[in-house]
Amino acid sequence: EEDSYGYAILKRVRELSGGRMEWTDGMLYPVLHRLERLGHVESRSEVAESGRRRKYYRITSRGLAQLAEERRQWQAVDATLRGIWRALFLPVPASHPASAAPLPQGA
Repeated sequence: EEDSYGYAILKRVRELSGGRMEWTDGMLYPVLHRLERLGHVESRSEVAESGRRRKYYRITSRGLAQLAEERRQWQAVDATLRGIWRALFLPVPASHPASAAPLPQGA
């Protein structure tokens, strides 16, 4: 996706999770700052139409590579748990559509 600022990221998380994840700015900004320190995102400041300064974030190629690895690991955990549930004859939860969504280009 394109560059985004904090409030828009919070809104997108809520949309993508179907309202199941309600992040606050107090949760988001420490994560963004950590990702920036790690080189997974980069930021730029810009003055919005309202006159307020906004910090926009963009995922880096290093961040896309890390995202691909994290997704691979999560899919391995998911597959393992589903196998265990099947072996125990337990109901297997349906996959969330976002978990099977393709990665952004470059990942």
